[in-house]
Amino acid sequence: MSSNSSIQAGHITKKYGEKVALDDISFEVAKGELFGFIGPDGAGKTTLFRIITSLLIPDAGSMTVEGLDSVTDYVKLRKILGYMPGRFSLYQDLTVEENLRFFAGIFKTTPEANYELVKDIYSQIEPFKKRKAGKLSGGMKQKLALSCALIHRPEVLILDEPTTGVDAVSRIEFWEMLDKLRKSGITIVVSTPYMDEASRCDRVALIQNGKIMSIDTPGAIRNNYGQALWAVKADDIYRLLVDLRHFKACRTAFPFGEHIHLSLSDASVKPAEIAAYLKAANHLNVEITQIEPSIEDCFMEMMRAV
Repeated sequence: MSSNSSIQAGHITKKYGEKVALDDISFEVAKGELFGFIGPDGAGKTTLFRIITSLLIPDAGSMTVEGLDSVTDYVKLRKILGYMPGRFSLYQDLTVEENLRFFAGIFKTTPEANYELVKDIYSQIEPFKKRKAGKLSGGMKQKLALSCALIHRPEVLILDEPTTGVDAVSRIEFWEMLDKLRKSGITIVVSTPYMDEASRCDRVALIQNGKIMSIDTPGAIRNNYGQALWAVKADDIYRLLVDLRHFKACRTAFPFGEHIHLSLSDASVKPAEIAAYLKAANHLNVEITQIEPSIEDCFMEMMRAV
C-alpha cells in the first residue's frame, strides 16, 4: 500500500444471490482527500461503503483502510472510522445532547474532549440540545449525525448519501462543512446521487451497476466529454425532446430542467440549421446555446458506451 494511500480496494466483488452488486472494482483514496462516488440508486454505493466499514465481507478482493484489512482487522478499523449511513440511524428517543454523549462514550471519550472538531457543526444545533432527535428537521438530523460520526476524531470519514432528502440550503451548508473537515486532514469518502455535488470533490468515481466507469478529477471528466453540446429550449419541452430525437443529426438528446442537452453526429451542423428545423415543426421561442458539459452529461455519455 502506498504511504500516501488512506483506502485501497483491489478487485472487490459482492453478490446477493444472482445479483451482482459490485463487479471487480478497484480504486485508491489518498490521505486527506475528499473522494466522491457518484451514481444513481442501485449502483452499488451502499454495498461498497459497508465493505469499507467492515460491515460486509466481500466475496472476492481486498479492502484496506489506513493499512488495516477490513475483514481481519475490523476491531482496530472501527476505532479510526466515522460512518454516517444513508438512513438516519441515531436514537430518536434520545435528545441531541444524549446522542452525542452516547456515541462519544462508545469510543471512551467525551463531547468536551473533541468539541473543537465538531464545534462549527454542533453549534448550529446546540440551542436544541434538549430536543429529541426524532423531532429534528432533516437538516438538523444531518448535522447531528455528522457530529456523532466525528466526536471520536476519526482518521477516515465515510458518508453514504448524506444530503439525500434535505433542502437545497442544507445541502450547500453540508458541503461547506465537509470542505473544512478535509482541510483539517481527515480523509472523506462520500456518495451521492446528485451529479452537481461532484464538483465539490477532489476526485470522483462514476459508478453504475456495480462497475466504476471513470475515476478522475471533476474537471478532467468534463474535459474528456469530447463532443460539442447544445442547450435547446422552447415552449413545449416534451414535444421539443421528441422532435430533436428525430432530427437527422441528433446523436443524443436528454432533458435537463427546462432545456434539452443535444449532441450531434455531424459537427458541421450549425445552430441555424437546428433552429430552422424546429421552426418548421412549429416550435415557439426557441433558444439554442452551446454549453460546457456537466458531470451528468459525462455520466450519460459513458452509459451510452456501456
